[in-house]
Amino acid sequence: MISRKRDAAGRPRPGFTLIEVLGVIAIIAVLIALLLPAVQAAREAARRSQCVNNLMQIGVALHNYEGAFEVLPPGVVDEGNGPILDQPKGYGFGWLVRLAPYMEMKNVYNHFNFQVGLYDEVNQTTRARLLSSFICPSDPRGGRRDGHEFPASSYVGMHHDVEAPIAADNRGVLFLNSAIRYEDVPDGSSNTIYAAEKRIDGTDLGWASGTRATLRNAGSPPNARDGVLIHAEGGPIERAAYQSDPEHAGKFVGGIGSYHPGGANTLFGDGSVKFIKDSMAIGTFRLLVNRADGEVIDANSY
Repeated sequence: MISRKRDAAGRPRPGFTLIEVLGVIAIIAVLIALLLPAVQAAREAARRSQCVNNLMQIGVALHNYEGAFEVLPPGVVDEGNGPILDQPKGYGFGWLVRLAPYMEMKNVYNHFNFQVGLYDEVNQTTRARLLSSFICPSDPRGGRRDGHEFPASSYVGMHHDVEAPIAADNRGVLFLNSAIRYEDVPDGSSNTIYAAEKRIDGTDLGWASGTRATLRNAGSPPNARDGVLIHAEGGPIERAAYQSDPEHAGKFVGGIGSYHPGGANTLFGDGSVKFIKDSMAIGTFRLLVNRADGEVIDANSY
């Protein structure tokens, strides 16, 4: 309602009361509050779509690499049978480095000196390069490590179906000195997870490193937090207890995760990208990562 006031000449003057103004402001605030979640949801949907596209490009690169060499790239190249420690030691080149020429990054690949190890000073500048194709748009850190020394990757290869050090006897598709062929995945590429997302926490050795920085396992559910039971060699164990055991110092690898609500994107061997929920049964998740468990998995279970 418009109130009528009179000016000095006695003529009526239109105006709004304070209560009316406050009422309009309250209505506008409510409308904004209702609109913001929808805007945020739309933005997250767009970021998730871009993340799916990044994983699909990695899938295409893996297929192109396999077409050229008849094997998948090694998860990490190093001497011996492992285990690989989460330390900047050894030869250390990871699988994402091998994929660079197949992802329009041949110039980056050519700047590496493969006659020396990844952590040699000669390769410092190249491995410190931040590559947007390896970063999930939902990552709030933008892929950077504290100090901006080792730009990280949001995407990791699957090296094993349980929590165990990265070694030459792992049951995933990307592990120490691996050379997996199509026939080495009898479960079928459409039933085997090759790569997935991880939550960047600023503690790993960067996108070029063949450590837990670019390799993970199915020992814990997606986005698992401290205190949960993980499946390690020997059976389930509390994660904190596993990590604090001196026998496992530097050997903990960890599982997958993302900044998308409810789960993480995963890349299957046939090039498809599927969203794995946090609630997935750990047994099913392990079967999807093991390349040769021989079990039949119901597609409706994930």
